[in-house]
Amino acid sequence: MNPPRILPPTRILGIDPGLRITGFGVIERIGSKLQYVASGCIRSPDGSLPERLKVILSGVQEVVDTYQPAEAAVEIVFVNVNPQSTLLLGQARGAAICGLVSRNLPVAEYTALQVKQAVVGYGKANKEQVQHMVKRLLLLEGDPQADAADALAVAISHAHGSSAAGGLMALAKTTRKRGGRLMSLPERK
Repeated sequence: MNPPRILPPTRILGIDPGLRITGFGVIERIGSKLQYVASGCIRSPDGSLPERLKVILSGVQEVVDTYQPAEAAVEIVFVNVNPQSTLLLGQARGAAICGLVSRNLPVAEYTALQVKQAVVGYGKANKEQVQHMVKRLLLLEGDPQADAADALAVAISHAHGSSAAGGLMALAKTTRKRGGRLMSLPERK
């Protein structure tokens, strides 16, 4: 009988994009365990939009250069009541993604609902519940700052989801979703 295969640690960077504050969180997945590495915020000062986006881009690049993650995950922007705010948030998210791909990182994307479901078990959890579960899952002594906690939650979601990604990708190739149900596709010859 072969001994169980031990996978090397995987360092994951989670990003919670924002025009004013972009949170980042770095964790390591070691087998089925998660370990905290670092977290913080990239703050863009008031000023012109291009300058603020430049701060986000270079801040994300600096985080990648400092912590050397193997994978990255970013929260998907939700549609806001205010279209202008949604557009600005989307541009901040784009700057963050450009910072990641400029360093040749694979980038996964998750909705806030997916992140909350993966971390708290409830898709409509509030920020305090997310902070509390991040603290518990990563064995932190205190609650991380809200934007950093959200970024850590994105990284945790990716760590939980990507370990099963091979199976999900295989399932996606053989099924399709119709009316909320997965249906088998006919075999191709």
